Amino acid sequence: MRYTGKPAPFFFLLLSLLLPLNLAAVPDLEMSRVPSLFSAIRVSSSLDFCGEKTPLDESDVKERLERELLVSLGNPHQVVLWIKRAGRYFPHIEEVLKKNGLPDDLKYIAVAESALLPHIGSPKHAVGFWQFIESTGLSYDLRIDGFIDERRNIFTSTRAAIRYLEKLYADFGSWTLAAAAYNMGENGLKSRIETQKTKNYYHLYLPLETQRYLFRILSIKLILSDPERYGFYFTDGDRYSPLSFDRVLVKVNSFLPLQLIAEASSTYLKKIKDLNPEIRGYELPRGSYSILIPKGAGEKFLARLAPLVAKYKPKRRARTYVVKHGDNLSGIAKKHGVKVSDLKRWNQKLGKARHIYPGQRLVVRK
Repeated sequence: MRYTGKPAPFFFLLLSLLLPLNLAAVPDLEMSRVPSLFSAIRVSSSLDFCGEKTPLDESDVKERLERELLVSLGNPHQVVLWIKRAGRYFPHIEEVLKKNGLPDDLKYIAVAESALLPHIGSPKHAVGFWQFIESTGLSYDLRIDGFIDERRNIFTSTRAAIRYLEKLYADFGSWTLAAAAYNMGENGLKSRIETQKTKNYYHLYLPLETQRYLFRILSIKLILSDPERYGFYFTDGDRYSPLSFDRVLVKVNSFLPLQLIAEASSTYLKKIKDLNPEIRGYELPRGSYSILIPKGAGEKFLARLAPLVAKYKPKRRARTYVVKHGDNLSGIAKKHGVKVSDLKRWNQKLGKARHIYPGQRLVVRK
């Protein structure tokens, strides 16, 4: 990637005001290719989101878009990382969208939500590429427990996000409103539509974050679909390569350390963690798992893993779990990857009734 020194006109303008910089002395700055501040935010052609026209002839709509463009371009380092990470994750997202007959523009929501970072979280406890809160993730069949959080998995979370967006589109009849509902929640949006008697996103008075949300997505679309226009010159090798891996099915009878999977894959633990960000800790509990390992390591993987597992002697470690409102034994057992019968055996104090109550401390061994 060649950074012309001005992918962000706003950033460059500030820099020129603050620093006595002799641009002629900097050979890498190709000033003829650097857009001016005003040309960078000027959207001369028509713009749409998922085929729905953006009314740029309305002055406040134009102003809101220009603001988000300036905010995005004011952080050129972040934009560079957006573009580079898109090379890694967009191929999969685009494939799933195309397979389901959905607009390609929906991929930009993931950039707006997470900057394409698997582990990112929000103050509202949303997690992962598509920033699902736990309740929504569970309702779309994502596994979220003490060992696995599929909100961090690009494959499972993308399928869930697409299902959710399809549902929102069916509810509101518009992709712009579906995006707004994705940000603020469907009930809140329905209430404002009913009160304000309009279904036009651009005319609705919404929470500030949601008022800006679609324009942030549109600014990301403009920049990522034509980075050269904004001063970002990339070659093919500058973007991160699409994910490359072998997928293996691993059946775990007890606890299996990821280190053994790494050794059987002829790689290191960090590589396994990077390929499988949904795995929260350093071992897998009882169950079957679809695990990604380095490309080429899949052949005879299970044959290499078997003797490592046979030699491994797991250590049982006790931990304390504090019962919460709504908990039951089966749910606690599932969350920790153990059997209900094990919970009962480890906690003889439960008595014959086996009742639990909030605040009670249970022993869980792993």
